Amino acid sequence: MKKYVLFDHDGVLVDTEFWYYKAGECALADIGFTLDKDQYLRDMTQPLGTWSQARAAGIDEQTISKQREVRNVYYQEYLRTEAIEIEGVVETLAELSKYVRMAIVTTAKRADFQLIHEKRQIRQFMEFVLVREDYERTKPHPEPYLTGLKRFGATKEETLVVEDSNRGLNSAVAAGIDCAIVHNDFTKTHDFSQASYRIKTLIELKGIILSSRPTRSSSCS
Repeated sequence: MKKYVLFDHDGVLVDTEFWYYKAGECALADIGFTLDKDQYLRDMTQPLGTWSQARAAGIDEQTISKQREVRNVYYQEYLRTEAIEIEGVVETLAELSKYVRMAIVTTAKRADFQLIHEKRQIRQFMEFVLVREDYERTKPHPEPYLTGLKRFGATKEETLVVEDSNRGLNSAVAAGIDCAIVHNDFTKTHDFSQASYRIKTLIELKGIILSSRPTRSSSCS
């Protein structure tokens, strides 16, 4: 019986995955390096990110550190100016809140998360939020989701994780928690063979949650 839902954030509740990639692409373009999108998507499935291609090409760590800050500036500008809403999310969370307790477990940095949610209505449905600074080891390590379980005081069996990436799925699987993968065009080529559920939109979670509940037996006299 599912009583708790731990949501990933980027790509699940807000449409930010592309803009994070774009920010890194621009930061590397500033130093004359072209980021290969297909390789970036492959790297996303590992504990790798924007900078693995640059390192492989021989770009030094000092330059990477500098461009990482440039990427962060680009990204925050995109968060301020681009449309990152996912249609129906707020309405769906309002509906799900009737049945489960919810929280967010994200690899987003606190500053980015706070910027995203300055004027959005998502946080009101969440009991807590865990951002990158709230745990030591990031996804695909199980620590983020195990930390979420501990905060709720929940069992693995009572909990459902909602993710959109292979890295997040692997984190949930390593933590022993059922995971529903919601469709995201940016991560659609990832391997989701270990997912417990595949859904197109978040509203489908209601059916998963209700189907996990015991049915009442009825008798006629």
